[in-house]
Amino acid sequence: MIEQRTIELSPQPRGFHIITSEILSHLGTLPQVGLLHLFIQHTSAGLTINENADPDVRIDFESIYNKLVPENLPFLVHTLEGPDDMPAHIKASMVGSSISIPITNGALNLGTWQGIYLCEFRNRGGVRKLIATIHS
Repeated sequence: MIEQRTIELSPQPRGFHIITSEILSHLGTLPQVGLLHLFIQHTSAGLTINENADPDVRIDFESIYNKLVPENLPFLVHTLEGPDDMPAHIKASMVGSSISIPITNGALNLGTWQGIYLCEFRNRGGVRKLIATIHS
């Protein structure tokens, strides 16, 4: 069986945000065994799985991505939507737009220190929409 729903995430400031609890609150009861696939419908934000305990990890992610793809690069052409827009598109492509998580015994089978991240690369990205597909 396949079930699908849209999840609207509350707006977040630029940065890396753990959204595991917010995702779970929208999913309801999970099957005993299956797979959750999450897809973000935006080109300037991404999804990933990483450290859920130490908030310094998220700060370091932000610092590294800003160093790799800084704003105001003189050769960028797509600049009409502000200096954070084109770098946000590049960062989103680097991170990716989807993740898959196994479901075991009715729960997401994440590792002990893993959480789902919303990677918000715009200064004011607004509401972000995810498509959650549960395969059981």
